[in-house]
Amino acid sequence: MATPGFAAVPTSLKGVIQKYLRVATEHDKRDPVIAYYCRLYAMQQGMIVDKNSPEARQFLVSLMDFLEKSKIQLKDEEAVHNELCGQAHVENYALKLFLYADNEDRAGNFNKNVIKAFLTSSLLMDVLTNFGELSEEIEKNRKYAKWKALYINKCLQNGETPMAGPMPEENEEGLSFPANQMTFSTDSGLDPAPGAHAPPSTPQDPPRTDYQAPTLHTSPQPAPRSGANQYSNVLPDWTPPPNPAGVKLTAEQFQKGIKYCKFASSAMQYEDAVTAIANLTKALKLLTTGVDDK
Repeated sequence: MATPGFAAVPTSLKGVIQKYLRVATEHDKRDPVIAYYCRLYAMQQGMIVDKNSPEARQFLVSLMDFLEKSKIQLKDEEAVHNELCGQAHVENYALKLFLYADNEDRAGNFNKNVIKAFLTSSLLMDVLTNFGELSEEIEKNRKYAKWKALYINKCLQNGETPMAGPMPEENEEGLSFPANQMTFSTDSGLDPAPGAHAPPSTPQDPPRTDYQAPTLHTSPQPAPRSGANQYSNVLPDWTPPPNPAGVKLTAEQFQKGIKYCKFASSAMQYEDAVTAIANLTKALKLLTTGVDDK
């Protein structure tokens, strides 16, 4: 897979990172932030798998250069230069795509576009590990999306009608499959089946439904790992302004408050008032008392 701007992916890395580079290519014009973080994740995984062979070194160096140039070109994109914003951007995109696929699946619209939406959302949840450990809910949705993509694909290949929605609880264990076991193409040329709805170019707000969709966002994720993203800016040291309640807060506590507010905003996009109120309450208590209800 040769991509304009950097060297061809060496054989030693193809099975591990090519799918993320493909998602990046598909989003270069659609959503450059998603494309940037997919390539960053691919580079990080490539460094783990093979950074010693000449082919891999050549590829990784060229990809690093490409990322640096992309970061300069995206100088006005806060999500590229701030990890908290980047995490929220990738997570919201992945969850909207996941919910689109889940809605279509539960409505019985089984086609390659639904398979691709499930698979792409799972890959973007992989990318979220750029920012730290996944929350329990994101991990659950990632596992479900990978399994559902493989399950629907196998049914369509065998001429069978897939079962809509989750499988019976007793059959859910052990249903996580690696995305690289997929035998269908994930290129952007998938056409919807007759009468099917194609996935949105940019995930839109999901349609309202009569069923209970999976919980997508119930608790904030852990803070990003230190140095997890070598291309992200480090927030400079600063002194927080005086707290109206007389409580002296640290910069880290202010950042945590920002994060709670972002999670509340995300929850409101899904009309999840309970989660929004819970996170706003945590932010308010943290800012006024310095106590963090994790």
